[in-house]
This record gives sequence, C-alpha cells and structure tokens, in this order.
Amino acid sequence: MSTPWPDYGAISGPIVMIGFGSIGRGTLPLIERHFDFDSSRFVVIAPDDSEKALLDERGIRFIQAALTPDNYKELLTPLLTDGEGQGFCVNLSVDVSSLDVMKLCRELGVLYIDTVVEPWLGFYFDEGAGPDKRTNYALRETVRKEKARSPGGTTAVSCCGANPGMVSWFVKAALLNIAADTGVDPGTPACREDWASLMQRLGVKGIHIAERDTQRAREPRPMNQFWNTWSVEGFISEGIQPAELGWGTHETWMPDNARGFDFGPQSAIYLLQPGGNTRVRSWTPTAQAQYGFLVTHNESISIADYFTLHENGKAVYRPTCHYAYHPADVAVLSLHEMFGRGGEVPAAHKILDENEIIDGIDELGVLLFGHARNAYWYGSQLSIKETRKLAPYQNATGLQVSSAVLAGMVWALENPEAGIVETDEMDHVRCLKVQRPYLGPVVGVYTDWTPLSNRSSFFPQDIDPADPWQFRNILMR
Repeated sequence: MSTPWPDYGAISGPIVMIGFGSIGRGTLPLIERHFDFDSSRFVVIAPDDSEKALLDERGIRFIQAALTPDNYKELLTPLLTDGEGQGFCVNLSVDVSSLDVMKLCRELGVLYIDTVVEPWLGFYFDEGAGPDKRTNYALRETVRKEKARSPGGTTAVSCCGANPGMVSWFVKAALLNIAADTGVDPGTPACREDWASLMQRLGVKGIHIAERDTQRAREPRPMNQFWNTWSVEGFISEGIQPAELGWGTHETWMPDNARGFDFGPQSAIYLLQPGGNTRVRSWTPTAQAQYGFLVTHNESISIADYFTLHENGKAVYRPTCHYAYHPADVAVLSLHEMFGRGGEVPAAHKILDENEIIDGIDELGVLLFGHARNAYWYGSQLSIKETRKLAPYQNATGLQVSSAVLAGMVWALENPEAGIVETDEMDHVRCLKVQRPYLGPVVGVYTDWTPLSNRSSFFPQDIDPADPWQFRNILMR
C-alpha cells in the first residue's frame, strides 16, 4: 500500500537503538515510516523500562540494561552481528561513550549515528578534572583523533541531531541565500575550503545558533523540579560544562576568564563559568532581541573549525560561533533555581510530551552576522500544533532532532563507506530534503538589529561602539 511518505530503502541487518528517552521514542516511528527492515532484529537497550509497552505492541525486543565500559562489547556485539546484512546502531543514549560504541560498530562493519559526543557516566561531574578536560572541544578531539587514526571505512555519523547537526546544513543554505541577495557569485562549493572562502567573501563575522522555545506547559511547574522540552539529563550536563565558543579572527577583545587550548585546531575558547549561567545578546524572528544562554555545543566548535582558512599554517579567517539558547520558560526557571542552589541538581525531572504542552514553537536557526545585509536568520519555526500532525510521541523540539537523525541515517545508507563524518561534511541539500517535511516553516529573515541596538545609557557599559559584532558587545557581563 502506497503512503505519502518516501521509502528510503532497506536496512538489511539488525537495528540496535541505544537509549529510549524522548528522542528515541520520537525516532522510532520515523524509522518505521521510512525504512524497510526486519522488526524481529530491531532491539532497544535502555536502563529504564517505562516505555517498554510501546515496543511490545510493535514486536520490538527490549533489553533493560545500562551499558558500561565493562559490558558494552559483550552486550552489543551479538546484537549488531545477528544474521545477514549490514546492521545499524542508532545511539540516542546518555552516559554511554559515543566514541567507544562508534569504534566497535566500525570494527564490526555496522553503520552508526549519534547526536552528541557523549562520554561515560561521571565525566560531566568529575571534580578532579580541570575545566578544559570537561569541554566539548576535548570530547570532539577524541573523535577527530580516531578519524585520523582510522580514515575511511564503515560510515559513522557523529553529532547528527538538530544542534549539533541540522544547524550545520542551515549555515550552508543561509550562505547561498546571502550570496544571491547580495550579488555575490558563490560558485559551486565542493569542499571545506570553498565554503570557508565563500563565507569570508561575504564578510560573515560570526554565527549564533539562535533558538527560542516558546512551548508552554499545560500545568504550572512546581518548585524544585527541573522541567524541559527535551532531555533533562542532557541539558543539565551541558549546562554545567564551561561556556564554549568558536573564536573568530575578527575578535579584538577576550574576557578575563577566557582560556584557549594547546591541542587540536585551537579554533575555540572556553570561559571559567558554566554555560547554563552565561548570557548573551541574540535575535530570532519571533522574539526579536533576546537573551540566550551560551551553552556549550559541539557545533560551536565544528562550524568555526570547518569555516577556517589558513595561510602558512596560521588561521587568517574564522567566524565566531556559539549557541544562544532561550529554552522554554519552565526550563529557564529550572536553571535559575538550580544555579541558585549552587548547581545542586533537583531529584525530580520532567520532559514535557506533546500532551503536556498547550501551544508554542521551537524557533531554531542560525544567525549569520557582519555581512553586507547586517544579519540573517535562517531556520525552522516548528509548532507543537504542526508536530502533532506530522509524527507521534514528540514535541516540536524533539521532532527537529529526530528528523535530523532520520536524515543522517538516509545519508549513511547512501554513503556506507564514508568513514567518520561530522554533519558539516555531509551533503546539506540531500539531508535537508529528507528532513524538510518535518520542520514546519523554514524561513530566512534579515534584520538591522545588532548587540548595540537599544542599549540603555543609564549604566556604564564596556562596549566596542566601532564594531557592533564584537563578542565584547554580545556577552552579558
């Protein structure tokens, strides 16, 4: 029977999904909708069995277990190699090392995808580790080293959710739009250097991953509970990591508590303060000017690195890049309370599902600034109302992530010997074609706003009036 949804082909071997939280539940129906597979060889592994009934009714096997450094090979190997064909590992877990599972999958010839470079349990809260060791920069370097050690081979897609992931594809689409609107011939960018050269020619100084989540909870949030529209554990973990950002070559000032790295591409810096307690000025079409949290994300580093140009071993062009995230109101209050208690994590958590949200959108995109048209936001304005029509078991935030996982899986099946890849390196046109039906309105909006717009003269301000797009003007201090 034909359906309105495209069939992206067969997964010929077993499917192993690690983790079955909000994103796992949302990704499941997309896999069912778009791929042919043997459901008797679909296995979900998770430490929590609260959603097991969802799998039982589909005849999908469930294993209740927490993967650890001691047991992951023993548990995963027979599942990933069950029967004929090429298996696919969909890693949507927390507290499970992405790198270790990725390496195992490539050794076994199994396709792999994740949404973040996740470490083993304890990494984020290790008081004995210096702040530089707890950064996403350091986590990303572990994957880059493995890629250099073992180039090519079975495809493993690293960090392919909404952000990191989809937003890297948005950056390329936005660059082509700005080029068309400013009369710049973009040529046909075919490699990293081509894309970086285009960004430089357009005069882009920086990029905000600029997001505003306006989804509203049906019930009021009680005190001392952490509510969110996606993984609470994930948000808390990244929120207590040091604030990080890709560091642009146009910057003339650096915060006193900023530190660099003496390893890797040295394309980023971090601050000696948690990202979930660091505010920046930013802009999205619905909210207009707003505060965002400078929460560390892999894409802040990978995008800045990808669009770097070198001459004689020295970086001569690189955009500043960082997350500027205004989460749902309940999550803002949850963060405020948590940091007010000195970072003590509340015991009670809740992820708002599609039935617990009244209305709102997740407006997630990229704000490219400093070019001839000042600033350009390009992204998704997906509402909870439209999400309910498009796919089950998720809110707007979740669907932006799970549909990016779908796009990454399609790309991996079509490119099964690409080695380890980041989303910046993938075909953005193909990936967005797969994902676009799930993103609601995808719009591009120019704005004349800058971080110096409407700044009050009542208080002393340490700003750079000569260049509105200096990080000095963006960071709230």
